[in-house]
Amino acid sequence: MVSENISIFIAFGAGVLSFLSPCVLPLIPSYLCIIGGSPMTGNDDNRPRPIARTISFILGFTVVFVILSVIFSSTIILIGGVFNYINLISGIVVIILGLNIIFDFLSLLNYEKRFHLKNKPKGIIGAFLAGGAFGAGWTPCVGPVLTGILLLATNKGSIPLAVVYLVFYSAGLGLPFLLASFFFNSFVRVSAKLRTHLPLIQRISGVLLIVIGILIAKGDYKTFNIIASKWQSKISGRTPYAESTVYDTDNSEFIQPEEETEKPINNNEN
Repeated sequence: MVSENISIFIAFGAGVLSFLSPCVLPLIPSYLCIIGGSPMTGNDDNRPRPIARTISFILGFTVVFVILSVIFSSTIILIGGVFNYINLISGIVVIILGLNIIFDFLSLLNYEKRFHLKNKPKGIIGAFLAGGAFGAGWTPCVGPVLTGILLLATNKGSIPLAVVYLVFYSAGLGLPFLLASFFFNSFVRVSAKLRTHLPLIQRISGVLLIVIGILIAKGDYKTFNIIASKWQSKISGRTPYAESTVYDTDNSEFIQPEEETEKPINNNEN
């Protein structure tokens, strides 16, 4: 469905913005050095082990995010009788989080909670646990965005779909991690140039959160479906999907209208 495609794209984009946020981007070299167990250089002989550990690190926070999505979605499904009210409240919360990222008026959200492993196991297992600790922490930049994606995933009332959203969010956050690990020296140079643009990236994250909050509060994607389907129709030459479907906000699904059939003409009638 078009709405799911839009949400998946938003989730992936939110992951990329989380990677580029002021709370994460400046720390990437440190993360990669810790994960690799030694300072990373351009020596190809040193790359395979750090890259394998980076993948393990990514899987660690992905597992944490997926578990959170299952918990959030299961809770909402169990109290489904007030689903519409939850959508409205969740949407307002996400909008406030987005506004706070832009204007910074809620000081209570400007704290960091990072979990540190005192005795970190070495190797791939240690990298996996470090990724889990990274995913379970809170930072002023990533925490609100992750919360918005979790609430967006919960909005659909489907556990498998919520898992898909968080997997794509993790992919948006993890893919740049992997590229930074593989092209470490180039990443250091590029990230140094990006640091001057971090405030703009943070504001973009805030705007994205506001959009997500509006989607959640409205409980439907009709406007976005029409735009996306028209864009798809220009490429494929097919009839726009959104113009021939209706979104059922009560059941969170699309209803395909019945096709009208012409009645046969009876020539024997006078």
